Amino acid sequence: MAARAEQDAIQLLTDDHRRVEHLFEEFQNARDDAAKEEFARRICTELKVHSMLEEEILYPALRGKVEDADLDEALVEHDSAKLLIKEIEAGTPAANFFEAKVKVLKEQIEHHIEEEESDKNNLFAQARATNIDLNALADRMVARKAELMQLAGTEGLPPATTATMETV
Repeated sequence: MAARAEQDAIQLLTDDHRRVEHLFEEFQNARDDAAKEEFARRICTELKVHSMLEEEILYPALRGKVEDADLDEALVEHDSAKLLIKEIEAGTPAANFFEAKVKVLKEQIEHHIEEEESDKNNLFAQARATNIDLNALADRMVARKAELMQLAGTEGLPPATTATMETV
């Protein structure tokens, strides 16, 4: 059995946001291609795991209890990021547009974080206003994240799939 989460689901996800912001900063400051590639891979892994936690656990728990339009928008934002993640994972720093793709992904994620944390009536504030047990969700997230990170370290995470977009 997984250890009891010390934070609620919203704090765990907020911590993920800070971690990925730091990784984007590290990518930006990296001076050689090997470091850039390592940071880009870590960013992609963190974002894939984070989006899976939100899509598998948080968003279904919130559906019908917060603004559905906000959840729909968050899912479209996730899918848009997943398309860039696929491109980044398939490339290397020597590839055309690699750094531009990471930069645009960073901008998309910054926007998504702002909507979850900072905007008036943001998604996380809406979640806190519900009767959902955010501690129980955190327990599920901690267990699922450990499982996904182990998978990422061994055989790798599956390619990100989109739910709201058809890929061409």
